[in-house]
Amino acid sequence: MTLKLDQSWQAVLDKLKTWARINSPWAIHFNSGSCNGCDIEILATLTPRYDVERLGIKLQGSPRHADVLICTGPVTRQARDRLVRIYEQMPEPKFVIAVGSCALSGGAFRGCYNILGGIDQVIPVDVYVPGCPPRPEAIIDGVVKLLAKLRGADPSDTPMVFDPDSAGEAAILAGEDPVGEAAHDQREEEAIA
Repeated sequence: MTLKLDQSWQAVLDKLKTWARINSPWAIHFNSGSCNGCDIEILATLTPRYDVERLGIKLQGSPRHADVLICTGPVTRQARDRLVRIYEQMPEPKFVIAVGSCALSGGAFRGCYNILGGIDQVIPVDVYVPGCPPRPEAIIDGVVKLLAKLRGADPSDTPMVFDPDSAGEAAILAGEDPVGEAAHDQREEEAIA
């Protein structure tokens, strides 16, 4: 549905849609074959202790009403078609957060006969949250970085929600090397030798 408005009204309408999208992102969670460790941490972010709802996030049950797809676990052959179907049912613009080591690269299940790899092997990912399982603070940091990306700000300028004394960044934006593939391959070769 496209309205024929002059450019000034269209700009105001676009700003209003962006404001609503940033201040009230609705999320849906999909487990594509994980051990449920990440799922428990995602649910912990919804508890009053972490209160991710202060960012306007609401967990939705239907992909048709969700803006953000939060995925956990490696993609199995069985879950691949379901994951793609859920992603396609989401309205545009849609965003994906991959949570946990398994969602990034397959994790502990990498190389198993039924595992295709990380979420990005099947659908595009906007934010990676590494960890096994990642702490709720890291998941919240991933959400904050996604919201900063939507705002058009430089995500490195946003305040860190994650403990600054911890090792490294909590969440990684798409386009960066989320799992250190070169380091992983080197360790794998050393283990074989």
